Amino acid sequence: MTISDAELWTIIAVLGVGTFLIRFSFLGLIGDRKLPDWVLRHLRYTPVAVLPGLVAPLVIWPPATGGEPDLPRLLAGAATLLVGLATKSLMAAVFGGAGTLYFALYVLG
Repeated sequence: MTISDAELWTIIAVLGVGTFLIRFSFLGLIGDRKLPDWVLRHLRYTPVAVLPGLVAPLVIWPPATGGEPDLPRLLAGAATLLVGLATKSLMAAVFGGAGTLYFALYVLG
């Protein structure tokens, strides 16, 4: 299946307009109003939900190993989780996981 240049640019333009309208609905239309407390309460969980969703596939199916799980990355993920739970500090969790990954890659190869 081939797609012409006109079709490609039409799709890009439609997706751009759609993305703009979705964001404008929040920022442009209600951006100057105070959001209800229940919305603000739920928005606090957004980073907590997004970050694991971005990182988990890289731990479970790492591209560096052709998508096969390996022990160093699983150990780094577990260390990150444990350090984060113990310290309640994002930076401590990141550095703990990174240190574990580099150490495990050095030791286990």
